[in-house]
Amino acid sequence: MTDTELKKLTLVDAAQVIAQRKISAREMADAVISRIERLNPDFRAFITVIHPANSDDPGNPNARPHSLNETRVLAGVPISVKDLYDTKAIRTTAGSKVFAERIPREDATVVTKLKDAGAVIVGKNNLHEFAFGVTTVNPHYGIARNPWNREHISGGSSGGSASAVALGMGFGSMGSDTGGSIRIPASLCGIVGLKPTYGRVSLRGIVPLSWSLDHAGPMTRTVQDAAVLMEVIAGYDSRDPYSRNVDTPRYTDALTGGIKGVRVGIPDKFFYEHLAPPVDTAIHAAIRILEKLGAQIARIDVPGLAIHRATWLQIASPEAYSYHEVHLRNQAAIYGADVRGRLEAGRALLSIDYVRAQRARTLIKEQCRRLFDTVDVIVTPTVPIPAPRIEDLNKPWGNGPETSIASLTRFTRFFSVVGLPAISIPCGFTPDGLPVGMQIAGKAFDEVTVLRVAHAYEQDARWFERRPTI
Repeated sequence: MTDTELKKLTLVDAAQVIAQRKISAREMADAVISRIERLNPDFRAFITVIHPANSDDPGNPNARPHSLNETRVLAGVPISVKDLYDTKAIRTTAGSKVFAERIPREDATVVTKLKDAGAVIVGKNNLHEFAFGVTTVNPHYGIARNPWNREHISGGSSGGSASAVALGMGFGSMGSDTGGSIRIPASLCGIVGLKPTYGRVSLRGIVPLSWSLDHAGPMTRTVQDAAVLMEVIAGYDSRDPYSRNVDTPRYTDALTGGIKGVRVGIPDKFFYEHLAPPVDTAIHAAIRILEKLGAQIARIDVPGLAIHRATWLQIASPEAYSYHEVHLRNQAAIYGADVRGRLEAGRALLSIDYVRAQRARTLIKEQCRRLFDTVDVIVTPTVPIPAPRIEDLNKPWGNGPETSIASLTRFTRFFSVVGLPAISIPCGFTPDGLPVGMQIAGKAFDEVTVLRVAHAYEQDARWFERRPTI
């Protein structure tokens, strides 16, 4: 398979050509790994590349792809996972030198499900150290660079996952999202990234940032690909105390193409303020397409916006510090300076602040539940700016004082606080060729409607057909 052919395939395409025996699973894996080895030195999307070994045991983490049962939905399809998902007998660094030699004894639940579906895990993706940042400027494993312009960031913390998917180094990746870490890099790299409802996908075997805010979810080229992966990874896990025992639908059944009558909430306040001009242009054009497709547009007010940032900080910071306390005591010097500073700030917060933040969060979630009695989804920009240049992260990006790095979580953090499903999909490009993302959020455990709206827009706008030239 040539590079040109490989770049055109989606996850669904790859599964089909393998199932139809147009290419063997081993040939597919070899083509993907060859592309990883060629591009990774420049783009640093992977920390560890996993080569298929000479074992015919499908349970082996490096099993020969051609030995897989091709009736499984992902049989032979190369997938990567963010390097905080445990992989049996393969190091899981969480993007840090603190865990540089950490070798898990078993796979994370999500990794097990991917393997059971026939996926071939070809590597562990680069990330912002311990997932505590939004740039993936990693001092230990290199900067995960943007596939559309390598002088710009890929976003974070799942930046390596987004870059890998956009560049065709595999057909999907598993990311994690605590304040936007799936959706931000998806937006900046021009791919699809879905943060499911909190508790929908197991967190067992994933190095935590903040237990009560962490989410695991798919990053893919298309909405259909994300729906396929959700059917594999979603579901109750009795070994995960945060997992919810609720029915799991067939997500691909939601991709009907029709959204006539769907009620789309547009929160003009906050989410549509202070946007970079190309983002403003793209998101309003996207709303016009949704309206053309039959959606009912309604102006709404989202509750809790004034306090959501403080709420997030007062929950995430102490939870993160509690996980890292022992490591900071013994190995503080080998943390990256930015992450160490954020972690140590969590030590200063009072327990009463944490309790109040959790109480505020509960109240905001209840107010959101009532809001979704009036709309089916909420549509916003994913981030207010396109991917910033690496050298400009700490500089103001517009006329105000907000820095580029500070702007990146402005629109994503809220939906992590309330634990609602939210997807980022491409909705345009800047004149300089950088992607712009649209965020679609829904009510709890209603990923079906989120995917339905996202897919209808995607199939009309066709932005997913535009790929990096590399």
